[in-house]
Parts: sequence; C-alpha cells; structure tokens
Amino acid sequence: MATDVDSEQEHTNRGSNVIGGNEGKVQLLRQITLLGGVSYVVGSMIGSGIFVSPTYVLQQTQSVGMSLIIWLICGLLSACGALCYAELGTMIPKSGGEYPYLYTTYGAPVAFLYSWIAVIIRGPSSLSIITLTFSEYAIQPFYPEEQCDPPEVLIKMVACVCIGLLTLVNCVSVKGATNIQVVFTVAKLFALVIIIVSGFVKLGQGNTQYLDPSVSFQGSATNVFAYGIAFYQGFWAYEGWNQLNFMTEELINPYRNLPLGIMIGISLVTVVYLLTNVAYFAVMSPEEMLATSAVAITFANRTLGPMAWIMPFLVCCSTFGAANGSLFASGRIVYAVGREGHTAQILSMVHTSYITPQPAILFTALLAIAMLIPNDFGTLVNYFSFTAWIFYGLTTTAVVILRIRHPEWKRPVKVPLVLPIIVTVLAIYLLIAPIVDAPTFGYLYAGIIFLAGLLIYYPMIYRGYSPKFMDYVTIFFQQLLQVAPSYYSAPEEDDGNTAVKEEDLKITD
Repeated sequence: MATDVDSEQEHTNRGSNVIGGNEGKVQLLRQITLLGGVSYVVGSMIGSGIFVSPTYVLQQTQSVGMSLIIWLICGLLSACGALCYAELGTMIPKSGGEYPYLYTTYGAPVAFLYSWIAVIIRGPSSLSIITLTFSEYAIQPFYPEEQCDPPEVLIKMVACVCIGLLTLVNCVSVKGATNIQVVFTVAKLFALVIIIVSGFVKLGQGNTQYLDPSVSFQGSATNVFAYGIAFYQGFWAYEGWNQLNFMTEELINPYRNLPLGIMIGISLVTVVYLLTNVAYFAVMSPEEMLATSAVAITFANRTLGPMAWIMPFLVCCSTFGAANGSLFASGRIVYAVGREGHTAQILSMVHTSYITPQPAILFTALLAIAMLIPNDFGTLVNYFSFTAWIFYGLTTTAVVILRIRHPEWKRPVKVPLVLPIIVTVLAIYLLIAPIVDAPTFGYLYAGIIFLAGLLIYYPMIYRGYSPKFMDYVTIFFQQLLQVAPSYYSAPEEDDGNTAVKEEDLKITD
C-alpha cells in the first residue's frame, strides 16, 4: 500500500475533516444544490445531439410523425430509467453511477466489466466527440463553406484546448465546475428558445404542411428492427439522464434532491426536444432535413438572416456545457472505481486542498486527448452505445433483484416494479434490433473488447496481483499532485439504516 501524504501537512478548512479511523484521509463535500443538480442533468443531456440527431432519427423512421413519437418515447423511457436509478441511488448513496449498484447486485466481475468500458472507452470517447463538435462550430465562422474547410489539425488543437480548460476548472473547484454548468445551461436553452420561437412564428404563418397528422405518418418505416437505430440516435441526444447518480456523495440532501433533480431535468429536456423538432419541421421539409446533419445551422440560415452567426456560437456554448458535465461525471466514475480497488490506487485519491478527485479527472482528460488522434469517433461511439445498453439493462434489473433479495433495506425512493421491467425489455430490444437490422463486425469487436476485461480482472483483481513498481508510482503521483486517500461519508439524513455500508463494497475473493 502506498504511503499517504505527510500527516503533518496543513489542510485548508475545505479538507481538514478527520473522522474516527479516517485519519489522514479526506472526503468529498456535499456542495451541489438542487439547482446545480438540475443544471447538470439538463446541461449533460442537451449537448450536440439535438442539433444533429433529428436527421438520423428521421432517416430511420422515414416520417415526421414517427420521428416525433420516437423523441417522446425516448424522453418517457429516460424518465423511467432515471427513476429506477433514483431508487438505487438513494438506497446505495455512493458516487460512481452504475458501478456500486452492479457491484452490490452481481458482484465484482460484472462491476469491473462496467468500469472497464466506462473508464477506458465510454467516458473519454464521449468527451472527445463533444469537444470536437465544439471545435468545429467554434472555427466554422472563420472558414466560410464556399471558400474552404477548416484544417483538421486546427479542429483537434482547439478541442485539446477545450479539454485542458475544463480539466483545470474541474480539478480546482467543484463549485466552479457547477457554475460553468449553470451558465452554459442557460446559454444552450437560449439557443433552443431561438429555434422554438422562430419555428412557431413559421407555424403561425401557416407552415404546417409537414406536421398535419393526415400526412405526417405517410411512409413510416414498417421494419420494427429499423427503429433500434432511431432509438440509438434519440437516446444519444438524451444521454446524461443518469448523470446525477454519478455525484450522489456531493449532492446536498440526496434523498430529496436526487429524484427531484432527475424529474425536473428530464421533463424540461423532453418538452424542449419536442418543441425543437416541431420548429425544425415548420421551417424545413423532411427531404431538406435529410440532406444535412447540421440541422441548426440550416435552420438559422433560413430564419435568422444576417444574425445566423449566433447559432454556431450558441451551439458552442451547448457543447462546452455538455463537455463539462461529461468530464465531471466521468471523473467521478474513475474515482469510485479506483476507491473499490478496480484501478490504480492513485485514481481513488482526492486533492487535500481543493477536495476534488484530481487524479481521476486528469486520467479521463488525458485519455480523451489521446482519442482525438483517430479521424472518426462516430462509429466507435455507436459500437459502445451497444455495450452501454447492456449495463443499463443490468442496472434496472438490479432494482427487481434487490427488492427480492433485500426487502428490508431502506428505500427513500421506491418505484413501481413495472418501470424497471419496461426499461429492461427496451434494453434487450436495443441489443438485438441494430444487429438484426444492420449487422456489422463492429458489434463483434465491441463484444470482444467487452469480454477482454475478464482477462484483466482475473489476475489483477480476483488474484490480487499488483506489480511492485506501482507502489512507487502511487507515492510519486501522491507527492506530485498533493492528493490523499479518501473515505465515504453517508448523507446526514441517514439514520444508520442505509442499505449498503462501505464495508459491503470491498473486493473479496
């Protein structure tokens, strides 16, 4: 075990709490309010998806009416999944999202497979793609389409700068990261308000021909499996519905604010997405939408005239906020996984002054920058969206399993059992439908990488093998980053009957 930071070191008031046997350790503080939680839900969900996904949803559904129904169903099912997560999150109030829930229900191997995908691939790749979208929209005004395209190297350099800036803020201050989320959530909502208002002005002028129910469902896709990809695209725009569960340990009064923040955030996003899509179809025909992926830019050029430049700016705000939320949550996953012994010990440590999981955030940011090197991330994200739904299904199924296995556990939030059953059935459909509709080797490769985690798990976790040089690595980075091991603190509202204690989540053979 690595040596802790010198116990003589003076901590600031933000990190000087010492409780019982936790001498020399620090804990994350409960600083995130309900407003901050709602902002993280909305800010993480509204990113680049609503500005590009409508084209792909329409492409799969083949009609305006069915595309709108897909957007509505995605919102409702996201709310169902989020409520299931709220029950788990208040019963097992630990940061790390699905990780502690899978660990408690299925044991260390399944939890490690989740962490393997989430830590190495899903979190960093999502951050990379969001920042690339930010970079493209930030540079576009300086490279008019009729002249030339922006250099790819420049796009990636700006994306790296974006990641670096967000990393600095998230490493130094939880409140600073939260404030960024609040500010840019307002900015991205302003972009959508412009779209919605402009679109409804067109509706008032009689542009309703594509929204008339008598024609809007004509030509709808009849292949039930084709809707799997449509759901993938819709849920990509809704991605982030579970983000608040990644920061349970930093949420003030999580028993109240976790479910409330989830429902307020998802309800707001669902209404905004539906109104935005209606506005799109009030301005563009289905054929025109299918001809472009940058829907918001085409919309702005049609409606805003000389003020069309404001849309790339606001989309940049949207993606910047989404990237901030992605880094915040991904860093907490790495931190939680490291604390349970599934990654290097240094990744479970917290800065002694700033009280942030600095090593975990830096690790995520470095992987994201490394993933900027390949030319295309879209296909990679689609493949690992496939693996994501494996864990979404397993997590919602855990609600049912734990109800049967531990009915005596305290559940501040208790959802009807029909909700986890619905989400589990959806997960099974989303794992089968894309393979049946458009089978590719990509899904096989994703499965191979998924199972390769077992090869890492057996020697490193189950057998407990740890190279001796890792002790020196841990000590070096502890001293370099000024971080210390952390401990878990239950919510103040806990009366001692919390379902899962810290000792229940220790690695065992």
